[in-house]
Parts: sequence; structure tokens; C-alpha cells
Amino acid sequence: MGRLAWPVRPLPDGRGEVWRWDLQTVAELPAARAGLRGRLEDVGFPRAEEDLAAEQLVLAFDELASNALRHGLSPVVATVVAGSGGWLLDVSDHDPETMPTPAVDRDPAQGGLGLHLVARLAVAHGWYVDDGRKHVWACMPATHQDRHPVYS
Repeated sequence: MGRLAWPVRPLPDGRGEVWRWDLQTVAELPAARAGLRGRLEDVGFPRAEEDLAAEQLVLAFDELASNALRHGLSPVVATVVAGSGGWLLDVSDHDPETMPTPAVDRDPAQGGLGLHLVARLAVAHGWYVDDGRKHVWACMPATHQDRHPVYS
């Protein structure tokens, strides 16, 4: 799944309620995940144990935000746009020179497989640079059954 796993693509048009987290450190991720789960419940999604798609959104949020915090430059902004057909997740940092690079030929016990995981869960994904910030995005389905590619 080399470089093509995170193609350079512009962000899709996302319309809907916007949720945003400004993050400085990995230590803030548990609170951000809890906040995302709370917002999902507020808009009528069942608890994560009952809704695989909601938990996959939280997992993708965590993977992309933690990658940006570990490998990019702070501050990191994680944004979720609640759309009618799913969720648009966009995570940006101040390191436009470093593209997202999925791990290749690495022992899974060493970690670093988050981009592969998000690519498999998403219906579309990509990255782009805008105004000195790198944005890594993924479109996540609203239900587990909606998982089919938007475009290849």
C-alpha cells in the first residue's frame, strides 16, 4: 500500500455541522476522543459499543490526530464535518513539507500502521497543503454498511 495510499487530493466539499479541536500534545487526545463520542451521542448516534461506524470515526480521528501530533508541527487542528452521507475528518498541522507516508514492511508490533487502517476504513482519503498547513483527510461512512469508495 505504498505512497498511493494517501494521494494528493483536495478536500471534498463538506457541508454540515462542524466540530473542531485544537490540539498541542498527545496527552489531549483522550479528552478529544471523549468529546467526539459525546457529540456523536448528542446528534443521535448510539454508544460506540452499539455502532461500529461511530467507533471507526473515533478511531480514524485518533489515528490522524496522533500522527499529526507525533510527526507534524503543532498546533494541530482536528475537524469533523457531520454530513448527510457520513463524516468528513480533516486533521491539519504546520508541517507542509512532510507528506503522510504509510509504513511499509514494518512489523505490526512496532506500530505505525494507522494510515493503512484509516485508508481501509474510509470511503475516500487524501491530503493537500493550504496556507502553510498540511491537511490529511478521510471520508468516513455514517453506517458500516455504507463503506464503498466515493472515488478511486
